[in-house]
Formats: sequence, structure tokens, C-alpha cells
Amino acid sequence: MWLPLVTGVDGSVSGLLALDWAVDEASRLALPLTLVHACTEEPANQPGTTPPHTPAAHGESVVAAAKDRARQRNPQVRVSTEVVPEDAVTALLNRGRNASALVLGARGRGELHDLLLGSVSLTVAARAQCPVVVVRKTKAAPEGPQERIVVGIADAASSTAAVRFAFRLADARRCGLEAVMAREPPRRAADHLHGTTRSTGPDHHRALLDEALDEAARAHPAVAIRRCVVEGPAREVLLERSATTDLVVVGAEHRRSRVGLQLGRVSHALLHYAQCPVAVVPQWH
Repeated sequence: MWLPLVTGVDGSVSGLLALDWAVDEASRLALPLTLVHACTEEPANQPGTTPPHTPAAHGESVVAAAKDRARQRNPQVRVSTEVVPEDAVTALLNRGRNASALVLGARGRGELHDLLLGSVSLTVAARAQCPVVVVRKTKAAPEGPQERIVVGIADAASSTAAVRFAFRLADARRCGLEAVMAREPPRRAADHLHGTTRSTGPDHHRALLDEALDEAARAHPAVAIRRCVVEGPAREVLLERSATTDLVVVGAEHRRSRVGLQLGRVSHALLHYAQCPVAVVPQWH
């Protein structure tokens, strides 16, 4: 992971929270950090202030302030800035092609206050070619680090990239990793009358969980792993755990023949309602 972390900055409170998270993670991973501001329209003037002459001039002031904040938080992190004459989604997706991850705030300056997740963050999380971390502050979130990352696993085929990403971050943080696989409740007797013979018990799911974790666990032997097979809908299981963890990591299957939003229901729910940052990691097929 030598490519930079990239974070979008727009001066919003949400963007500043994402910036702080990105600075801390860049330091742990020994990565450079790139701050990107997209500008296609004249910025809104604040009462009693002198408006900047151009969107680019406003953008330069935004990234300069963000760079100062990053340096104050950790002067050891190498920080570069870009002001891009594109819409925010295009600018971030383009830079995500050569990034270790994109780090975004839950809402931008122009988003409505009653939105749980801004349209830019949602679209980028669905379409980016690299992991996307969405950071928000919630009143219910516990204070202080929990020293734990949670990765949700559906199966080995769709979770490989998410598992690798979660292990890298857990290793860099020197924290524990909880691997969670949700399973449906036991099938009713009526299902057996229709010839259902698939094994869906705990042992079957534990075997799938071991298969998904095996390679990454060998590559990161210092990471303490807790393996959990939990009965219930994956969305509810992971949302509950988001209250007591530092980061939830999930995979998102992308198929090259498809276009448009491709987030599943679990990723979508976590991005809107999780009580901690959420990383969506694309799995390409």
C-alpha cells in the first residue's frame, strides 16, 4: 500500500472529521496524503465576508487551511494538495484509480442537513476502484478508540479484498480484528419438505469464515483474530457492532459489465446508520 491516501476537502465539519481520520491513518500506514478540492461553481458568500474572485481561488484557500490542519495534527505526514476543475464525484473517482483508499466525510457543505449520507459519498463508495472510508461523528459513538476493527464476511469469493484491507489496517493499528459472518435462522421444517438439503448450520459457516480469513491471517500473524458466526440479518449484526468498534469493513462486489450504483443492502445500511467509520472495499469480478 504505497499509493497515497486521498481525502476530499471542502471546509465542512464532516470533511474536517474525515481529514483528521485520514491524517492518523496515513501516519500509521506510512503513506503520503493527498487533499483534493473539486470546484465547478462559484462558492456561496458568507454574510460580512469578501467573496473570492474565482472558484479556484476559493479552492486554494480551502486546501491551504486543510493542509495547515493536517500539519498541526501530525507534521510527519507528507501532504500534497490539488484543486480540480471537475465535479466532486468525477474528481474523486479519477484519483481513486491511483490511491490506497479514498477518505470522505458523510456530508459535504452543500448537502441537506437531514440527509444521513451525502450524495457524493454514496456515489463514490458505490463506484470507486479503491476502498472508500466514510467518516461521520455520531452522538451514540463511544469516546476514545475501541482498539478493534470489524470485518463483515459474506463468503471467500466476495470478501477477499475487504479481508486483506481489514488485516492491513489492524496490523498497522496493532489492534484486534473481529471477523463476523451472519447466518440465517435455522430453516423451518417446511423447507425440508421442498427438498432443501443445503448445510446452513454454524459449522458450515465457520468453515466458510476460515476459508475467507486463511490467506490474510498467514500474512499478518501479529493480528489477533476473533471469529464470530452470528444468527441474524447481516445489516443488524454489523450495525450493532458499529457502536463498539473503530471501523467496520465490508466488501462490495463490482462486475465490469455492469454500470450504475452497485452497493448491496448491507453496505448501504452501514453507510447511512453505522456509529463508526465504514470502509467499503470493492471486489472486482
